[in-house]
Amino acid sequence: MGQYLYGKNVVKQLLKDKTAIQELYLAVNDPQIIALAQQNGVKVTKVERRYLDKLLKNSNHQGVAVLKEEYKMYSVDDILADIHDHAGLIVVLDELSDPHNLGAILRTCDCVGADGIIIKKNNAVGLTATVAKTSAGAIDTVKVASVTNLTKTLEYLKSKGYWVYGTGFVDAKDYRQSDYQENVVLVIGNEGKGMSRLVKESCDHIIKLPMVGKISSLNASCAAAVLLYEIYNKRFPL
Repeated sequence: MGQYLYGKNVVKQLLKDKTAIQELYLAVNDPQIIALAQQNGVKVTKVERRYLDKLLKNSNHQGVAVLKEEYKMYSVDDILADIHDHAGLIVVLDELSDPHNLGAILRTCDCVGADGIIIKKNNAVGLTATVAKTSAGAIDTVKVASVTNLTKTLEYLKSKGYWVYGTGFVDAKDYRQSDYQENVVLVIGNEGKGMSRLVKESCDHIIKLPMVGKISSLNASCAAAVLLYEIYNKRFPL
């Protein structure tokens, strides 16, 4: 079974990366997309916008969509296997529910060179068309593993030499106090309730972002971006 992806930038990137595409649907005249499709031997089907609205159950497609194979999922060991000559950096998402947050976190992970993301199989967002569009292509460059039990996964990563940093406010230290030179797992909790109790108990450190305004928290993907770039900054200072 295939998966529909949409949006001009997403489709252009897929074509530039020579991704295997089963069919391309076009409701606008975009010479660059047509040329890229012809170069890659991709079938282009001209359609009306309302056809895409119905097909995708979404009108935010910019007049272009593709049908491709489902996104590949990896195992935790697949992620670990590619970490050889640098300190590992893995992001764990504890029941994140918003596809826009997942897409944005994928994008940041690509930018800072994170090794992979681990999500839950149940009660959490998966790799969807919305995630792909928000990720701006990072869904194809960052390995994503899906697991049943995050607590057991964290304990497994700790046995492999990783230190787990969770995000929260209670008994937490300022995120700038750590140097992050070791193998790091960064846990981002659910948008509303944060990390679950068992996941929190598996963390070696709880870190927080200082809040000096009237708002008490950041969007999950914004918080992840700040923390990931702090880790990058500590590892690669100017």
